[in-house]
Amino acid sequence: MDQLKIGKFIAECRKNAGLTQKQLAEKLGITDRAVSKWETGKALPDSSIMLELCRILGITVNDLLNGEKISMENNNQVNEQLLIEMSKEIERKNKTVWTSMWVIMGVSITGLFAGLAIAAFIIPEGIWQIVAIIGLCAVFLIPCFYALKLEVSVGAYKCKNCGYEIVPTYTQALNAMHMGTTRYLKCPECKKRSWCKKVLDKDK
Repeated sequence: MDQLKIGKFIAECRKNAGLTQKQLAEKLGITDRAVSKWETGKALPDSSIMLELCRILGITVNDLLNGEKISMENNNQVNEQLLIEMSKEIERKNKTVWTSMWVIMGVSITGLFAGLAIAAFIIPEGIWQIVAIIGLCAVFLIPCFYALKLEVSVGAYKCKNCGYEIVPTYTQALNAMHMGTTRYLKCPECKKRSWCKKVLDKDK
């Protein structure tokens, strides 16, 4: 999706409707700064207000996401192309989140071992060395929790028994035994527990 094109289209439709950015924002219950970001291509409208935005501007969601009015004759072809582009965009975002998760874990583990080495060889044996080690381990848990949040936010966990793709809550993933990104989960489809492998894309 071309955000700049969509932004220009929103601005054009808003002006055609005789609305200022502030008036459109008030109708949607948001700030005029958000509308400005759409129109300059810095952001896209949130899905929760997209339908209302289209109703106010007198356009369809297809029109909005394509950044132009779509004729009925070309509607099916445009729909297919739009779905493909949205799928690619989701895939790119998932890969970015996935990479971020591994970077966070890599940096955290490196920092933990470096800190433990310093605590072991520089701080004299005794209570302060123990406090330092416990403190380092506690601090290490913070990025771990965040990395898990990123892990859960993309893709799904594939049930080993029936192939169903499980999307657990953060708490369910946190409480599940795991080996890397493979977690021991109960499948809501077959009701069995198994080691479910993380998959970013459907049918993989």
